[in-house]
Amino acid sequence: MKETFLNAKLVQPDLIRLVVFSSLSWERIEPTLIVDGVARQKLTPTRLNTLSTLAIADFRLDAPLELGRSYFLCMAQYGSVALDVTDATYFPDFDERFFYDGDDLGAVYSKKETRFALWAPLASKVILGYRDSPKEPFQPVNMIRTDAGVFRCVLKGDHAGAEYHYYVTNSEVTHRTPDPYAKASIANGRESVVADFSRLKEDFHRECLPVCESYSDAVIYETHVRDFTIHSGTNIVHKGRFLGMVEQGRKTKGGNPAGLDYLLSLGVTHVQLLPIYDYKTVDEEHPETGYNWGYDPYQYFVPEGSYASVLLDPLSRIRDCKKMVAEFHKHGLRVIMDVVYNHVFEYEKSTFERIVPNYYFRHRNNGKMANTSGCGDDLASERPMVRKLIVDACKWWIDEYGIDGFRFDLMGIIDCDTLKEISAYGLAKHKSFILYGEGWNMGGEVKQPLGHMGNYRLLPEYGFFNDFYRESLKEYFCENRGVTGNVENVLVGSCTDFNVGAKFLSANQTVNYVECHDNGTIFDHFARRRGDLSEEERLRLVEAINAAVIFSIGIPFIHMGQEIGLTKYGEDNTYNKGDHFNQMDYALLDKRFDMSKRLAEAIKLRKNLRCFHIFDPRVIGPSINVEEVGDAIRLSFVDSNLIAPIKELSVYINVTGHEVVVPVEPQTSVSFGTAEITCFENGAQAHIPPRSVVLLRRG
Repeated sequence: MKETFLNAKLVQPDLIRLVVFSSLSWERIEPTLIVDGVARQKLTPTRLNTLSTLAIADFRLDAPLELGRSYFLCMAQYGSVALDVTDATYFPDFDERFFYDGDDLGAVYSKKETRFALWAPLASKVILGYRDSPKEPFQPVNMIRTDAGVFRCVLKGDHAGAEYHYYVTNSEVTHRTPDPYAKASIANGRESVVADFSRLKEDFHRECLPVCESYSDAVIYETHVRDFTIHSGTNIVHKGRFLGMVEQGRKTKGGNPAGLDYLLSLGVTHVQLLPIYDYKTVDEEHPETGYNWGYDPYQYFVPEGSYASVLLDPLSRIRDCKKMVAEFHKHGLRVIMDVVYNHVFEYEKSTFERIVPNYYFRHRNNGKMANTSGCGDDLASERPMVRKLIVDACKWWIDEYGIDGFRFDLMGIIDCDTLKEISAYGLAKHKSFILYGEGWNMGGEVKQPLGHMGNYRLLPEYGFFNDFYRESLKEYFCENRGVTGNVENVLVGSCTDFNVGAKFLSANQTVNYVECHDNGTIFDHFARRRGDLSEEERLRLVEAINAAVIFSIGIPFIHMGQEIGLTKYGEDNTYNKGDHFNQMDYALLDKRFDMSKRLAEAIKLRKNLRCFHIFDPRVIGPSINVEEVGDAIRLSFVDSNLIAPIKELSVYINVTGHEVVVPVEPQTSVSFGTAEITCFENGAQAHIPPRSVVLLRRG
């Protein structure tokens, strides 16, 4: 109709609001409500506001409108308009009425039949499209709406390998979408795939994993599947792929261990992998043409296809991912999965928005979408079915892929109740399970407590990346003596009132780090801040700060290449900048292999000395002393029971450009680092070299 715009929306369970913009003169409107194509009742306005070109009419219904049906308003003057029901997701009883706690969402396969279930409570119609072969056309199957807004259908027979999608109609708008609970898919997530997981079983060799009695037993090494394997300077075969991570016997051109063997040479206990679920911005059919870290999630239950050995086989990514975890386990290495449940890639194109508009994403009080991270619109984790999706995904990775822990990206955006459900499940399955994340307090308008560091008391099972540790050490190692008190506090776990207030319940909550994937490298930091030093001197600082991380109380965390002073050429956030900025440089490893050997020595000492694993502040306080000795910091253990049969054990940190001489007892020896011990008639001295960390022991 000429210059006329109509909109009809369900604004309360029993109230329809019609808005008419028109250049035509206003006429009284008494629309007919059409339900599933049948005229049901004539509506009379209960409130009417008009201007020359605008009319807003409210129509009160006799009873709340039943969701899940097709609705139109038909008007003789203006024609028909579909009723928009998407605001129903905000009605007070929506979550209670439509929460579904079953475990059968997605495609549940057996040889006799495959059952499909999709939660779509607003939808008036859902059609399954499927085909058993890519050569066949898709066949439509009408799905039946059942309790809690779950649509279902059953395909009889064996449909393993079938491709499928859904057509979901909300407010008379139909979208084609993959399954948000899909466990397999073709390349780039274009179609979901039915998979027979009984044929994809893997022995995860948990018997080979040393027990972790507390988080402080962990030594975490962060890496990325592509970054760690893509460099031309090794004979890794499956470069950039899951299987490349676990090839044995691989070497650099200089004959040093590469890949898995290199990790084993370091002696770390956990490998943290940047996202390995399916993400959006790398073409899985041509992964060499793009690059991304993977913080743009697309399918939460499906491994990333660009890491598969056979790119066009939907099952290859599943087999390869499981094989990678199993091989890590065989060698005593636990696998931590980096997960992103705070935002998705392009919310408006996401399966969530297409299936249940206005539900999955968080809105601010003014109604605008919340983009707290600046990376994408926030998932509303506090909503029951969003929480269920997140928890179900975590359970799937634990049970089906053998994952040993989660690192939560921007955990401060996720609500605490969701995090607690995940930790309860993970720790019940495996006592050595580990959970930690980025606990930055990014604000927002959510009523529920969120997983930021300020709520550490609500999340005793979680560790937090300790930025206070990071910044204190980085400043101190640039010879800022003003942060000495802070450094002394973080060296003993940030959980006591030593110099500054406690930040955590225990040292199991502090992830001690100075470098991770999304910041500049520590080598580049020293290049910026200590341009007065030679490269050799800066590398000594890198070695020293790495040793300080290992010998601190808490959870030591090392980023790939940190141990050899890897550079990003001055760049910080290199999430899409490609291999040149991000890859492990094995040629550089050959040049600086002694640096990695010294980190391995420190890790071995930490693992063997139980005093570095204490985490209870009631033990830390009376057991450890931290003090300035000359121009160095000394961390010493004063409880002889912690270090028996050793009589004395001390860590010295000298960040200055000159040697520091400290008094020691006779029979003192050097366990780590280089220091000269000189004895004389009345005692002994240790000469701590400049820019070094030294561990001294007696007995």
